[in-house]
Amino acid sequence: MLTLCNLLCGCLGIIAVSQNNFEQAGWLIIAAGVFDFFDGFAARLLKVSSPIGKDLDSLADMVTFGALPGIMVFKMLAQTPTPFNGFQIIALAIPLLSAVRLAQFNNDTRQQYGFIGLPTPAHAFFYAGIAFIVALKPESNAAFWLSNPYVLGALALNTSLLLVAPLPLLGLKFTDFSFRKNYLKYAVIAISLILFLVGGIFTLPTIILMYVLISLIAYLFKL
Repeated sequence: MLTLCNLLCGCLGIIAVSQNNFEQAGWLIIAAGVFDFFDGFAARLLKVSSPIGKDLDSLADMVTFGALPGIMVFKMLAQTPTPFNGFQIIALAIPLLSAVRLAQFNNDTRQQYGFIGLPTPAHAFFYAGIAFIVALKPESNAAFWLSNPYVLGALALNTSLLLVAPLPLLGLKFTDFSFRKNYLKYAVIAISLILFLVGGIFTLPTIILMYVLISLIAYLFKL
């Protein structure tokens, strides 16, 4: 039921985007993320799992965290025409590479406690934040740049490549709560909370980029 709630949010989000309601689509991505977290949490708590549940989770994630942000960016790009016909098709890199990412995750035993490539929910949160900025702060400098089709198109392509990049990223699951073993996780959580308290939902893109940056530093310096 929790997984289906995730899928329902994705379907409703696509409907919201079709009506140019990007703010509502952003909130539905956030709500789906909550359901996505609790379906796994509930499965572990109740000690139940099944191949059907695993497949259903990926199918729901594909719609909510792959198709929905891809259609949202496609719609944004279509509203700001460029001299290049069909330029907005670049947004479809989001659902295409999200599908590859989800398939890799389902078949990669190395990703039990960490990630290789950007997780699809985090990627979708990035675009939920962009939706909030564009919809609720249209006069801001951030909205000005994010409304530029070339900037948004470059973001769509490059963040989508992060989904399938062979880059180890921190997992935020805890096997124990000792500071010595988890200081990077605590750092990500603390900085995210500070950013969110200061800037609210508009800081989601910054939080996701910070998460990737800290993971990259940890990988390069073997922290």
